[in-house]
Amino acid sequence: MDKESLYNEDIRVHYFQTLDSATHYIQKMDTIKSLEENKRNFLKSREWYKRAEPMIIAYDYENYLSMNAPNLLKVEIDDYTDIKRLKPKSYQVLEELLYGEEPISNQELDMVLSYLQARIPYMRRNHILYTQRDRHHLKMIRDAIVNIATKGITGFDSPMLANSLNEAIYNYETIAQILDIYKEAFTDKALLDLWSAEIQKTIETLKSGDFDSFDRYTFIKNRTNRQLGLVNSTARDWNIVLNTSRPLNPTATNLFDRDFFNIKQFSIPGSPAITPERIALGKQLFNDGTLSSTDNISCATCHIKEKAFTDGHPKALGINGIELQRNTPTLSYAVYQTTMFYDGRADGLEDQIVNVVNDENEFHIDLNTIEKKVRENNLYKVAFDSLYGGEITNLNVRHAIATYIRSLAPFNSKFDRNIQGTENSLTHEERLGFNLFMGKAACATCHFPPAFNGIVPPKYAETEFENLGVPKNPSFGHPVLDDDPGMYYPYEVEEKRNFFKTATVRNVELTGPYMHNGVYKTLEEVITFYNVGGGQGMGLDVPYQTLPPDSLNLSDREQKALVAFMKTLTDKEFMDGK
Repeated sequence: MDKESLYNEDIRVHYFQTLDSATHYIQKMDTIKSLEENKRNFLKSREWYKRAEPMIIAYDYENYLSMNAPNLLKVEIDDYTDIKRLKPKSYQVLEELLYGEEPISNQELDMVLSYLQARIPYMRRNHILYTQRDRHHLKMIRDAIVNIATKGITGFDSPMLANSLNEAIYNYETIAQILDIYKEAFTDKALLDLWSAEIQKTIETLKSGDFDSFDRYTFIKNRTNRQLGLVNSTARDWNIVLNTSRPLNPTATNLFDRDFFNIKQFSIPGSPAITPERIALGKQLFNDGTLSSTDNISCATCHIKEKAFTDGHPKALGINGIELQRNTPTLSYAVYQTTMFYDGRADGLEDQIVNVVNDENEFHIDLNTIEKKVRENNLYKVAFDSLYGGEITNLNVRHAIATYIRSLAPFNSKFDRNIQGTENSLTHEERLGFNLFMGKAACATCHFPPAFNGIVPPKYAETEFENLGVPKNPSFGHPVLDDDPGMYYPYEVEEKRNFFKTATVRNVELTGPYMHNGVYKTLEEVITFYNVGGGQGMGLDVPYQTLPPDSLNLSDREQKALVAFMKTLTDKEFMDGK
């Protein structure tokens, strides 16, 4: 029987201590204190917040999102009459106020301080650490490990100070404290010793380098992945089973394994299982041109396997060669997104297919007609009899196609094979590129591993959208801002203009031209665009740009290394056309 943990009280006491300490130092901050005194108290409060963070992520996730929010306006839209514009009041905002180049606004400082000074005690009063099970506390440890590797060491949390390595140490010291609370629960005391040695080694590693030079590749390969294995050993030792109804597979022992994600959680609830037979049927439907109004356009017309399921055009071509609004996105790793299309107008793969079917410049047909066409094909009838109980419905047709698309995430690139330990072929330049991607170049603060897209760790339940200030022409000397409104429609929210979904960088060697409008032909141009600070960095007026406008100051060598790393993300399955 899954009983309440015997250690809830001890963990609750530790949680209160960390929150109380964070509160103590944040309460000492105010607008009449000197800048230096406020900085000292901020750093201490932030340290204690980071010590509480693993528990906040596990047991108060909404407050975690609020307190950890980037300094970007958030817009929540329920309908045309209910549009909320929320200015963040987080530790990241405080960091930018205290350490930024602009003069401090006392009004803004007071607003953020007032929020945090009230919010942290509120979290203490409204905690849920009464009825947790041992599996919840072990999952807390696992989520913290994943969060550190995928977000914590990238600079996401500390954009001004780049204090990420120290903050990761605070996280690990909390993990050590939780394990110490559980020391009597270990039947295998040697396992606890392994944990202690591992965390000590991890902290020593985090102390060994500065932010820009830190070897994140080795850290993830040798530390993170080992810790995921220790979580599994601990589950066996405690005789517990971690919950499998979450986006992450709780038994995966490598951040870049194909089974790191729990693919079932990225399907419609209650839908049939993903099987080789349904994948094969979906592939057949995907390549069937008779399902369009012209009888010669299939999904594969625009999503070509050898181009990692893109088409090589700046913008997609529809019926009769009509140029569509945007570039054709890759379908590789599309399963690991929560919304589809660059503007996020579809909620999943099955919904995305509806949009393509109905579009007058794409399939230009309707679901009922597609269903009828499939019914009239005897080969499909046999397949649906065995795989869908004979029910040929448009939903089952869409599910089969979506099932095939969900299979297009093999995690079988050169990079994957190296970090999985099945190959040892990465060059020094390629490893440098990964470390830059995860650190100095700040790519991973939007393109989160392991899918390297916008799905946000550690819960992987939401997809990010960004405004980069992408131009309509490739000139860096005389750029003109692209006029695609992005997420502005249908609600006509100005703060969403020019926002687009963060695409995956996997297989990017094959998916050019790049950006939502295909403006850049080469990866080198893309890197230059980010290096100069996007549209704002080139002097364009982009009021809500989410990309920092400052130059990344990447050398030519570093830019080449980034491109070399990205080319290691090409899966074997898609290299036939190279």
